[in-house]
Amino acid sequence: MESSQIRLPSVALVGLPGSGKSTIGRQLARRLKLSFLDSDHVIEERLGCSIRDYFEREGEASFRDVEEAVIDELTGMASGVLSTGGGSVLRPANRQRLHERGHVVYLRSSPEELFRRLRHDVSRPLLQVADPLGRLRDLYAQRDPLYRETAHFVIETGRPSVSTLVNMISMQLELAGIVPGP
Repeated sequence: MESSQIRLPSVALVGLPGSGKSTIGRQLARRLKLSFLDSDHVIEERLGCSIRDYFEREGEASFRDVEEAVIDELTGMASGVLSTGGGSVLRPANRQRLHERGHVVYLRSSPEELFRRLRHDVSRPLLQVADPLGRLRDLYAQRDPLYRETAHFVIETGRPSVSTLVNMISMQLELAGIVPGP
């Protein structure tokens, strides 16, 4: 590819379960006129079952192997917005590929905010425990440094609307010269 050609951006969203990666990713892709992919959906298509079922049947290590292969494939694509699974940063290879092959946005949410959003969601295998808030706090303590290591940008999700968060991310990408301004 010649350097004079316009290269469309590749943007990946990372963050804890429930931080809004899929919802915000879809809207961001629409705003930037890019394709959108959700690594968890791609994984489920490959497996032919839900991540939860696979997790229960085969275990986390086997799931992470599949996830690593999918992240490698998806980050190798030319452009688009990629929503990743909450644990995608656990493997060093995933962190490196995400960071080197695109522009990574960490959607940072406090465990308490996530618990408020997820307390009735039974589809997330890592949260099907006696103390989901405690589990979210543990996940945050373990993963926050990995998300920060992987990310080029950190966006505090707090309580802003999806459209506000998409605007914040778009502005960061524009200021960095990654996407053209309005």
